[in-house]
Amino acid sequence: MSDIRLIMVGSVIIFAGFIIGSMANSNYAQFAVQQQNFDECYDYSSGVAVHVKCSQKTLDYGLYLALSIGLLGTGGVVLYKGIRGKWDHDVKDDEMVGPKNP
Repeated sequence: MSDIRLIMVGSVIIFAGFIIGSMANSNYAQFAVQQQNFDECYDYSSGVAVHVKCSQKTLDYGLYLALSIGLLGTGGVVLYKGIRGKWDHDVKDDEMVGPKNP
């Protein structure tokens, strides 16, 4: 029997990793294109072109990517532990809660 709670938590962590990765990609894709084509980056989110450092935006994107990969890896480990299902089976008899078996 597998531990359903760990499977659900692992799935949520993996989903959060995909959401963070997709949000980071959508926010920083324009800076990657600008750096590759023009060697200068401008932020247009305020309605006015503001010059920003391309290297700083690349570093920010790398940090979001690392966070996303970390969440995906953590979720995968938790999901694997839930599928193996040994967390609920290793409970000692004196630590069990609930009705006693006759």
